[in-house]
Amino acid sequence: MINFDRLYDYRFRNVDQSSRQRVWNVIAEDIYLRMGCPEVVLDPAAGRCEFMNAIPAKERWVIDRVHQDGYRDPGIAVIIANVFDAELPASHFEGVFVSNFLEHLDSPAAVAALLSKLNVAMQSGGRIAVMGPNFKYCAREYFDCADHVLAMSHIAVEEHLYAAGFIIDATLPRYLPFSFRGILPPSPTLTRAYLNAPLARHLLGKQFLIVATKPASEGL
Repeated sequence: MINFDRLYDYRFRNVDQSSRQRVWNVIAEDIYLRMGCPEVVLDPAAGRCEFMNAIPAKERWVIDRVHQDGYRDPGIAVIIANVFDAELPASHFEGVFVSNFLEHLDSPAAVAALLSKLNVAMQSGGRIAVMGPNFKYCAREYFDCADHVLAMSHIAVEEHLYAAGFIIDATLPRYLPFSFRGILPPSPTLTRAYLNAPLARHLLGKQFLIVATKPASEGL
């Protein structure tokens, strides 16, 4: 089994976390608005909790397999577990953010199982935002990450979301650059300018962002 603590320490060894968080404050604001500003939010693979640290939701839950106490805001509820083993309340979350996680799963069946579990945990009308490296645009560097297993494109993720019971609201095939180790500058001002420049996203974007809704149950 991969030692994820050591893996991520090595991967981000040259990344200043405070600068990374400031950039994520801008990214999170943009994504949170696209999600409709939900008040009860889950991140099922939170890592260093950059997204959750940045959003003003009243109730914030995260799941991760490793402790990130040094990075996580103390107001965030945390479950240390494999997401497939975590017990989640049904119909509870207004929003779910899944970032750079689906490509780590070992099969399309695992992706389907994860999205179905998240669907059950979400309120009707809630929104899920899924972000990840887009194999369609970053094939050459995609498997430079030791924990990438599945080659995922925005089209495949749209299909997975729809199959799991969601309705696709919006897709940005090119949202962010591939990595914080790459082109995206550690500057909130430049990051905001980048997000507001469609041409820059088209030229540099190698990660997708998809927002989808859990529709109301039939008969309700």
